[in-house]
Amino acid sequence: MKNLLIIDGMALLFRHFFATSLHKNYMRNTKGVPTNGVQGFVRHVVSAIHDTKANHVIVCWDMGSQTFRNEIDPNYKAHRPAPQDELIPQFDMVQEISRQLGFHNIGIQNFEADDVIGTLAHTLDNSYNIKVISGDRDLLQMLDEHIEVWLIKKGFNIYNIYTQERFKEEYQIEPKQLIDVKAFMGDTADGYPGVKGIGEKTAIQLIQKYNSVQGVLNNLDNLPKGQQTKIKNNIDALKLSHQLAEIHTAVPLQIDEIIKEMPYSVNIDEMINICDNFELKVASSFIRKLKTLR
Repeated sequence: MKNLLIIDGMALLFRHFFATSLHKNYMRNTKGVPTNGVQGFVRHVVSAIHDTKANHVIVCWDMGSQTFRNEIDPNYKAHRPAPQDELIPQFDMVQEISRQLGFHNIGIQNFEADDVIGTLAHTLDNSYNIKVISGDRDLLQMLDEHIEVWLIKKGFNIYNIYTQERFKEEYQIEPKQLIDVKAFMGDTADGYPGVKGIGEKTAIQLIQKYNSVQGVLNNLDNLPKGQQTKIKNNIDALKLSHQLAEIHTAVPLQIDEIIKEMPYSVNIDEMINICDNFELKVASSFIRKLKTLR
């Protein structure tokens, strides 16, 4: 099977923006527009194509801050600060450069990039060897025989790589059961509560023993009194968190069209020209050092 690389575009943009903005290194072009996040994005994707020997490249994007999850819970991600002024012009720039570089870009209104990634992985599983690059551990729920999740760490080619086998060995549950774990423990970064007083360790133990949120609820009387009280006092938050934790795998996508558009042919000279046109000196220099990507 051919190798399909699916990238969480905003995860890479944010990661590399903050990595350099910490030292006020915004890499402005001659018009004064910051390019640091974009340059990091380009370098990271180019490196990932090399590392995964990708035959197909898809970059998924968030399309605004509001999604169907905000209809379920208005507080979902509502506490996140507004982006820095230096980051704002890079949102459009990075998607335009990604398009010009020939990556297949997908963003769907009312859905997060995670949902698009999940739908693609769910639909194309067993047809491709899929490697997902993101910083979001929620995507571990998508792991399958032909789906790996490469969680970004420092640099451009250092990852915490999860296979289905590694996840099951590490957590002693199935990847899909991560949804139930997250329902209990909540997610402060995304702003959903879970059950107050139940952390990751206890949540995993509950799912290992009772398989699901519903399984735990069916066996409340068998739990220690303290856990019973916590769950009973947070039952609505538990059910809400379960809804929010699950990646949507039925985003309306034109899969046949995507399959036609996603093959990727590397042209280093063209990539260098595009980077030069956008004054991405660091990215251009990085690509020049590569004699081959595959």
